[in-house]
Amino acid sequence: MNSISAYFHTDWAAMTVSDWVGTILTVVIFVLMVVVYFQVFRPKNRDRLEAQKHIPFEVDNESNGDKDGGK
Repeated sequence: MNSISAYFHTDWAAMTVSDWVGTILTVVIFVLMVVVYFQVFRPKNRDRLEAQKHIPFEVDNESNGDKDGGK
């Protein structure tokens, strides 16, 4: 047990500002990813997300029409 605690020991006082910024950003991004995964995989949101699954293809068709003179 002592070797595990020694392995994960962190010298908090020696951390620089860059270390703190990186640590805080990592935690914030992790929390945001958990929230996004929860929203995407929640069965309640399935119909709303399924209705929007073709949006990238519709945008591509509209932009191609503008470049070809609206053909």
